[in-house]
Amino acid sequence: MNTAVLRTEFRLFRREPGAVFWVFLFPTLLLVILGSIPSFREADKSLGGLRPVDAYVPVAVLIALIMSGVQTLPQALTGHRERGILRRMRLTPVRPSALLSAQMVVQGTVALGSALLALLVGRLAFDVRLPKQPGGYLLALLLAGAAALALGSVVSALSRTTKIAGAVGSAVFFPMMFCAGVWIPVAAMPHAMARVVQLTPFGAAARALDRAAAGHWPGWEHLGVLALWTVLLTAGAARWFRWE
Repeated sequence: MNTAVLRTEFRLFRREPGAVFWVFLFPTLLLVILGSIPSFREADKSLGGLRPVDAYVPVAVLIALIMSGVQTLPQALTGHRERGILRRMRLTPVRPSALLSAQMVVQGTVALGSALLALLVGRLAFDVRLPKQPGGYLLALLLAGAAALALGSVVSALSRTTKIAGAVGSAVFFPMMFCAGVWIPVAAMPHAMARVVQLTPFGAAARALDRAAAGHWPGWEHLGVLALWTVLLTAGAARWFRWE
């Protein structure tokens, strides 16, 4: 990967206050708002005795990944294509693939930083326990991040303009937020609904993170769903992506 391209993409990202807010700050802000509600700090039988704020820390982590993957990444890549940056890069020694890789590193790094911020704020502000199975939590988090970036790459591949990327990204964004448990934690969903949701990348990620947070190794079925979605989405993005 070209380090100059990577540094440039990081600088461009920092100049986008909207992207910085929604990817890095919004998930933690939402956690703080929900955690400030007294009922969210009381044990809930439907969540296995957990408090809602405990269940929403993994949700905040996933929101950062979803924001980065299906909102920020497609806008950035489609914007570069629309302005002819990718086409001009073909006339230089730097390959367009270097830009794609740099974008994924930037978005992934910021999303993981946002996840870490949510974990720390949850611990310090609401006494949410840190994951008892950190290795499994990290593995699930990395797989979820890979799936989010692969999904964003598909959105970029299918969108010729930034307006289309925004529309397609929004159409994907809200169902993924539901599957991650933003409105109803996956653990509290009716059994039939939960089984279907866990077949989606972020439903599987939510269950994997929940198990790791509780001290168990993430279910291999959930990790397998994440890995399968990552492979399929990456293959689709590679097939449909156009540099011009």
